Amino acid sequence: MASSLLTAFALMLIVEGLLPFIAPAAWRETFLRLASMADGQIRFIGLSSMLAGLAMLFIVL
Repeated sequence: MASSLLTAFALMLIVEGLLPFIAPAAWRETFLRLASMADGQIRFIGLSSMLAGLAMLFIVL
């Protein structure tokens, strides 16, 4: 279980690092746009991301 969790965490870090590595200006602009959003909008994005990840997890398992 711990090995799978560490693998998942490592993959998440790789995916999260792709955009800043490939297109730092676009990443900065996206981050600034995100910082100017209201809390409710950010929560909706977070909830949508979690639900998409949960759906993908159910599909894989």
